[in-house]
Amino acid sequence: MEISEIQVDGYERVARCRDTESGLHALIAVHDTTLGPSLGGMRMLPYVSEDEALFDVLRLSKGMTYKSAVAETGLGGGKSVIIGDPRELKSPELFRAMGSFVNAFEGQYITAEDMNIGIPDLELVSQTTEYVVGLSRESGSSGNPSPYTAYGCMQGMRAVLEELYGEVDFNGKRILIQGIGAVGGNLAVRLKEAGATVLICDINDQRLAELRDEHGFEIVQHDGHETTECDIYAPCARGAGINDDTIPRLRCKAVAGCANNQLLEPRHADDLKARGILYAPDYVINAGGIINVSVELLPGGYSEEAAIARIDRIDDNLRKVFEISRNKNMSTRSAAAYLAEERLKQGR
Repeated sequence: MEISEIQVDGYERVARCRDTESGLHALIAVHDTTLGPSLGGMRMLPYVSEDEALFDVLRLSKGMTYKSAVAETGLGGGKSVIIGDPRELKSPELFRAMGSFVNAFEGQYITAEDMNIGIPDLELVSQTTEYVVGLSRESGSSGNPSPYTAYGCMQGMRAVLEELYGEVDFNGKRILIQGIGAVGGNLAVRLKEAGATVLICDINDQRLAELRDEHGFEIVQHDGHETTECDIYAPCARGAGINDDTIPRLRCKAVAGCANNQLLEPRHADDLKARGILYAPDYVINAGGIINVSVELLPGGYSEEAAIARIDRIDDNLRKVFEISRNKNMSTRSAAAYLAEERLKQGR
């Protein structure tokens, strides 16, 4: 196994790992540990190049710093990515090698579940490092974070509705969910139970049909879905979907979803503001999962009751973001960064 450092300004440590025996090619980025050790999920994707993977892991780890700062988890920001097709390269040897890579950070980085990584994968990682959270309930850990991410996003939508309409009422509100995987699908069910009219779109036609047949959701074709009129557009798949091409087509009053890095570029938050579309910054509204696993690190260990109490603060944090945005006449993205930086300053 070969671990080499990558120098990136503004990041505490970035490293790559190549392991010919297992086929592992991975990156870990630790952005900031001012408030505590960095915590962030591990994802596996068939990136076309290491540069693309590096771009992703740097954005994600910085986002985790801000997410944890706003959510007041007492942790810093980090992230890891494995380069490769999860359908072809997953193996016990690969994940044990990844655990050794995580372990080389000596607790500076703690990993968890993210895209294409599940609890069975993390159990293998945990064989070679103790710095893992989000394992099975049976092992005394917090389990799958997806329901908590969805629950937190719905809590955040309460603040969005209040900002838009002056009251919290999901009844009859049209909410379009793009991406109905573990998180988006859970969110869709919760919103329907609250009285919302839920529209779903995804590139997975089978998944769409299953949810439509089971819950009666309306399906929207993925191509051109941005033009669908709705109260809230909820991106819950991969990031960068809010960009120069899609923003002019949006027919929603707010963007509030579970996906990470929803904006392709920071300036797109200003574009949304100029069009009168309320944006709930992704790392504020989607913090439920990381809040849930962070509770594992508290004295006494994991408690779902403690986790829910912390996740319930997401709507208050969004209200603060919206207030800062109004008072300082800045985008909600800039307002969220302002709030995060203020909390980082308090920790320095």
